[in-house]
Amino acid sequence: MDRLNDVLADISSVVWGPWLLIPLLLGTGVFLTIRLTGLQFRAFGRAFRLAFLTRKDPGATGDITHYQALATALAATVGVGNIAGVATAIGLGGPGALFWMWVTGLVGMATKYTEAFLGVRFRHTDAAGEQSGGPMYYLSRGIKAPLGPILGVLFAVFAVIASFGIGNMTQSNTVAAQADEQWGISTVVTGIILTVAAAAVVLGGIQSIARVASAFVPIMIVVYIAAGTWVLLANVSELPAALQLIVSDAFTGTSAVGGFVGAGFLMALRYGVARGIFSNESGLGTGGIAAAAAKTTHPVRQALVSMTQTFIDTLVVVSFTGLVIVTTGMWDSGEEGSLMTSSAFEVGLPGDWGGHVVALSVMFFAFSTLLGWSYYGERNVERLVGRRGVTPYRVLFVIMIFVGAVTELTTIWTFADIMNGLMALPNLIGLIILSGLVARETREYLNSPEGMLLKPRSGRRGTAGQQ
Repeated sequence: MDRLNDVLADISSVVWGPWLLIPLLLGTGVFLTIRLTGLQFRAFGRAFRLAFLTRKDPGATGDITHYQALATALAATVGVGNIAGVATAIGLGGPGALFWMWVTGLVGMATKYTEAFLGVRFRHTDAAGEQSGGPMYYLSRGIKAPLGPILGVLFAVFAVIASFGIGNMTQSNTVAAQADEQWGISTVVTGIILTVAAAAVVLGGIQSIARVASAFVPIMIVVYIAAGTWVLLANVSELPAALQLIVSDAFTGTSAVGGFVGAGFLMALRYGVARGIFSNESGLGTGGIAAAAAKTTHPVRQALVSMTQTFIDTLVVVSFTGLVIVTTGMWDSGEEGSLMTSSAFEVGLPGDWGGHVVALSVMFFAFSTLLGWSYYGERNVERLVGRRGVTPYRVLFVIMIFVGAVTELTTIWTFADIMNGLMALPNLIGLIILSGLVARETREYLNSPEGMLLKPRSGRRGTAGQQ
């Protein structure tokens, strides 16, 4: 087993190393930002209006609303990576890693937009009458054979495997471990509770997942941000120095593992980009799967909504975690992962509230990730074997939640990391090939009468709600 762990660790270091996925992910985001002429910046306001203000999209086809699709995608991405992943990045790459997470989030919005656009553009209605889309379809249908179909199948295979790892067992394992450490609750008890709760939602399909996510996700994010705001206000005098340290350290780098050891610019860059992508999933293709289920009249509309997911995940939630860690000085404490974040909140919040806030956040974030990834996995199963595979997949997914909660998962963590990375490779190739289509149709729509309605007009109020 030790030998297997070593082999998987070596593979993971290549896949997520500085010479393969990191430059490809970041480079694709920069390329798409240029190709779309900075769409994520110039259409930012329109995107948020569509996500939160528009109640109906007349004549739209789909299974869930714009907002429910956004909430489902957020459910999958706002997970333990926003708590433990940020701390890991800062611990290994220094405070400057947070700066590169911000950069990754900004260019990742263009990547997420492209994935969501293509997810809607090439979606289809399956045998059950549900909308299904994502890389497994837009790669196969948008790129000529044999390359396109090969890339689509590869993505689907990697995504199904990843859904049991990073989207399932690792999440339930983290929750069980946190509950055991914080409150002494048996991992078996936690596993049973998680399994039953997830089954009640997952077995109902996308409609059930979307309803729960749309109500559940905003609450968990607001509570976490409120706690983070409390800590930052209590340490507001440290905030300017923390921001200066984050920016300056982004180009020098400092490692805090085992003390204070110089790491350099590449360490800050590597861990900032890697954990940023791990957190918001821009480039993995999963955002296109959730977007494909949305009720919308045009791919641009849902794509604009979907790119706000990356902003919320990385520029908001991740920022609060990182700033709390740096302002409280816990970034060089020698703690690792969620323990570093817990220590930072314990320092900043009165009494012993810090540990409870982080423990509850880990549980809620991980549970929401289970819901989102269950949908991602079933859509890829449907792509590979048809509707007959969906129900067995849902049942197996629920069972594996309990297995993950009560099992040591060192090998699974590493294997899931590899599968996550392998999902990105065919997707990124497809995004680059199909970028011309996305840029052309985006430009045409935004210049059309319907697209022009999305622009803010001086002297007019309620435009978004009147669409």
